[in-house]
Amino acid sequence: MARVPWVPALGMNYHLALDGISLTLVLVTGIAAISAVLFSWDVTDRPNEFFFWLLLVVGGSYGVFLSADLFLLFLFYELVIVPKYFLIAIFGSTNKEYGAMKLTLYSFFGGALVFLGIIAVYVSGGSLDLNELAQFQFAPQLQSWAFPVLFLGFAVLAGIWPLHTWAPTGHVAAPTAGSMLLAGIVMKLGAYASLRVAMNLFPQGFQMWRTWIAVLAVIGIVYAAAVALRQRDLKFVIGYSSVSHMGFVLLGLATANVFGVSGAVLQMFSHGVIGALLFAVAGRMIYRRTHTRELDALAGMNLSRALPFAAFTFVVASAASMGIPGFSGFAAEITILIGAWKSYPLAVWITGAGMVLVAAFTLRALKRTFFDVDGESAAPSNASAARTDVKQMPAPPAQITSSPERSIHLEPITIPEKLGASLLMFATLAVGLYPKFLLDRIQPAVEAMRFLK
Repeated sequence: MARVPWVPALGMNYHLALDGISLTLVLVTGIAAISAVLFSWDVTDRPNEFFFWLLLVVGGSYGVFLSADLFLLFLFYELVIVPKYFLIAIFGSTNKEYGAMKLTLYSFFGGALVFLGIIAVYVSGGSLDLNELAQFQFAPQLQSWAFPVLFLGFAVLAGIWPLHTWAPTGHVAAPTAGSMLLAGIVMKLGAYASLRVAMNLFPQGFQMWRTWIAVLAVIGIVYAAAVALRQRDLKFVIGYSSVSHMGFVLLGLATANVFGVSGAVLQMFSHGVIGALLFAVAGRMIYRRTHTRELDALAGMNLSRALPFAAFTFVVASAASMGIPGFSGFAAEITILIGAWKSYPLAVWITGAGMVLVAAFTLRALKRTFFDVDGESAAPSNASAARTDVKQMPAPPAQITSSPERSIHLEPITIPEKLGASLLMFATLAVGLYPKFLLDRIQPAVEAMRFLK
């Protein structure tokens, strides 16, 4: 713990602290950040600026997860918005200006709600220290409106339905490293702050509204999975998958019991790793070499032969995303569902339908991308991409073989790419096989919170 007076007249301190929840998110931030750098090792388009914005996102995220002062947390939270915009607007690809602006406007809308809530907290509680505020008894009338204002403001960045539309657009427009950080870190900022600030400071307000949170979470899980099933762009599939998986986080938070909330924190870690891995394969391993993300075009390339390591990585990521036992996705989702069964058994049944849809769109994307040879084209089309992800060392041109099973020769997966993917695969396997390592640290921090039933 570190505490340094900052603006004593207003009670602001540079106050950093770490508990089991923060530790889990600091860990996934480090894993996603290292992997993102490895997947960006050969950026040639303004590399200094690119890595400046990239590391600013990472640094701001660390600040949010470690802040024990409410204003400091808000400052770091807003600090992440600027580098997100420039990463997408300068280094992105598909509709990058639109994607960057939409993400920024949604973020500022949420930030405005959060700022309003912080003013209410400070005026009523007379402090900005989160530990002191957690002991303060706010009036029920204040909690009834301040909680939804704060929670909704933070939940915008968590991709809550129906304020989720920035996420798929932003993911598709962002460069590979940007997509990895958006899925792996940035979406967790909103969920973490909702838990740490809104739910913990306003427990009565949370109890008033938590059923509505559960309803929105379940709708988000099923709706986003159904939309993902209809997408033809691989990055859009993964983008809507992120919204669906973040719905599990919100459902876990809404349960208001140790199992559900602990599972939600574990899901933040799990999706951070899995989402980053999926975007790394789609944006770097596939798009950079084939110059297309269209499933119909990829289906004819026999990429399982051309890019065997990418195929293996995507199979692992898909299994983790579907919640196959042995991966972190299963450990997180089963913990959430156990907690949800105690509070909202009907939600568990409906969520089951969403999980079937998750398996359906994941298997469809896996088959079309790597194991389907009946596509429209067996060669990558440069016309499908107005601009590559971020200007990097040029890949050699693809060559079509004359073998009975048509396949193409592409640049092999590089050592840094293999290292980045291996780190993410190890993380999801390690936590999947031994979730107790994180849960033993998460649960005591959850039990110390005020909102538990």
